[in-house]
Amino acid sequence: MDLTVVSYAVYLPVATAVTVWVARTLSRNGRVFLADVFRGDEKLADAVNHLLVVGFYLVNLGFVALWMRTETDVMDVRGVFNALSMKLGTVLLVLGLLHLVNVYVLNRIRRRGLMDREQRPPLPPQGWTAPAAPTA
Repeated sequence: MDLTVVSYAVYLPVATAVTVWVARTLSRNGRVFLADVFRGDEKLADAVNHLLVVGFYLVNLGFVALWMRTETDVMDVRGVFNALSMKLGTVLLVLGLLHLVNVYVLNRIRRRGLMDREQRPPLPPQGWTAPAAPTA
């Protein structure tokens, strides 16, 4: 059997399994964070969590599929390990980068929500005050 095909046969299931594991881990542990971002709205947090997981799968599995191809033929076992380390390492870096981007964006949304809560006036407005007449 061609060793290039062997590298594909190892890369695709390993990269897919890592993607699924990361998505499930982020989904399970990110739910609490999303509930805080959306001020305790569990239904909205679950919906956004599901949408993020679907988008995560689409982007990462698409990248895994596109990244599978090699430019050169793999000639020996050492080449199989070189190809796999390069491809799986890149997939892991992309997964980590996308995770950091998601956390950054959600943290910005959370901070904006916290700022809105903190900037509310302590008492509701009591009435209207006319502006002072300009002095000449």
